[in-house]
Amino acid sequence: MIRRRPWVRLAAAATLNPLAMLQAIADTPAPAELRDTLPQARLQGSGVLRFFGLRVYEARLWTAPGFEADSYSRHPFALELIYDRRLEGQAIAERSVAEMRRVGSFDEAQGKRWLGLMTQAFPDVVATDRLLGLNNGQGDVSFFHNGKLTARIVDADYARLFFGIWLARQSSAPALRESLLGLGR
Repeated sequence: MIRRRPWVRLAAAATLNPLAMLQAIADTPAPAELRDTLPQARLQGSGVLRFFGLRVYEARLWTAPGFEADSYSRHPFALELIYDRRLEGQAIAERSVAEMRRVGSFDEAQGKRWLGLMTQAFPDVVATDRLLGLNNGQGDVSFFHNGKLTARIVDADYARLFFGIWLARQSSAPALRESLLGLGR
């Protein structure tokens, strides 16, 4: 059986009818790990990260009603990454620390603690694997790999800086940020 990704349905809908695209977004089901913790989650936006033209992952931002982009870390939401290729978890964690430094400053001790947490949270991934970060809006962050909890941290600074990789104005991928926040519609 051929497994079609929801973004294929979205792309097809967008070429045919913009209203159909909005309906396809509304019909995209939330990941199972959000049903209890973020039951009103809706797909705010999605986009693709490319590196030298190659797809790395599709990102999706799941938000609750009342989500405000400028104060993202103070709202409950989830960021889901669906990978298109094999990547080592250690490399994902190291890149995350480097990207967090673009968003704000932190000392070396914090960086080492956070790197250790993310090394635990992010296993090696292959195509179609999902990593999901869930922010409760009060500094409590949980990570899931293919629906299974891998790590949890309660640290508001970490939540702001980590999710800022995608959602802060300082993001190194501003087009992806706009797509996630639904600003390009």
